[in-house]
Amino acid sequence: MMGPLAEHIGRLYGRKGWIALGVCALILFALFPLANLVLPKGSLFHVSDYSVALIGKIMCYAIVAVAMDLIWGYTGILSLGHGLFFALGGYAMGMYLMRQIGREGQYQSELPDFMVFLNWKAYPWYWSYTEHFWYAALLVVLVPGLLAFVFGFFAFRSRIKGVYFSIITQALTFAFMLLFFRNDTGFGGNNGFTDFKRILGFHIATSETRMALFMATGAMLILTLLFARGIVTSKLGRVLTAIRDAESRVMFSGYNPVHYKLFIWTVSAVICGIAGALYVPQVGIINPSEMSPANSIEIAIWVAVGGRGSLVGAILGAGLVNGAKSLLTVAFPEYWLFFLGALFILVTLFLPRGVVGALDQLHGRLRERRPARTAPGRPA
Repeated sequence: MMGPLAEHIGRLYGRKGWIALGVCALILFALFPLANLVLPKGSLFHVSDYSVALIGKIMCYAIVAVAMDLIWGYTGILSLGHGLFFALGGYAMGMYLMRQIGREGQYQSELPDFMVFLNWKAYPWYWSYTEHFWYAALLVVLVPGLLAFVFGFFAFRSRIKGVYFSIITQALTFAFMLLFFRNDTGFGGNNGFTDFKRILGFHIATSETRMALFMATGAMLILTLLFARGIVTSKLGRVLTAIRDAESRVMFSGYNPVHYKLFIWTVSAVICGIAGALYVPQVGIINPSEMSPANSIEIAIWVAVGGRGSLVGAILGAGLVNGAKSLLTVAFPEYWLFFLGALFILVTLFLPRGVVGALDQLHGRLRERRPARTAPGRPA
């Protein structure tokens, strides 16, 4: 019984892949906690709380990038609205975190400060049970998943695809952004949710809590990568790739592409919602700007830079782009958008397979240049 299981595990990633995952797990779950919590601040190897929060945020973005690669790189569905699902998961977790503030707010009321300011007397009905973590976790999965399922059902059944589908998803996220900007929706208006105090009874600003959130995000990133890899290496993954390359042929072969596209679209949205829920307690704020179309376009740029259809490339692209963003928005904030646009154009023209594709080509050329090994005793 262990034979087929071991064979399946080996198919996900070869020996080198599992070794690389093991090294990443060692860094995330052993070295980082040691460097942040144990080593003194004056140590050369100490990792600050700011660095922990920054890397945790980038790992949340990497989870979103993997979700985007599933639908764009492997299924050929370009979404320009995945920032919406990310933000909805964040708002679901933010509602729980706001309820945990209690009377520690500025107005010392059971209601959040923004509701007191707007003269609200009670929570809206859709805030019911959000003081329970399990219910908030359920909303994190159900709200993005249900919205994606309903939207995808009508869009895919109507055979909307290509640039038209991308435009509709962009319009959807823009509409939700305008809705959440309104003060009367009960989501904090343009300020959103912030000033969180605790999560699961633990103070959210302590180093121990931040490290726990960091490790949870790292674990989710690894699990998401393995889950996505399991999909793309299965029969389902082969059908998805066939839909990407020639959807009409898949239909003539007896498959219904709508079912497959709807499944992977909904799964991708749920993954984004979970990433948003992990993002909010680490960053400390969620507002409607996370739903802006520019953010969703940026998600597509992460995948394009790293390399579509590779999963690892999506993670690499999210890390490279957001690492550069963290540096450039401090040094040259007014030029960041120009840099991002130029990066996308250059990658499209000169690196159509992304960074991972360029590294594969470089590795192939180096192997070709190696001198052929000859048997001992024989002339070369």
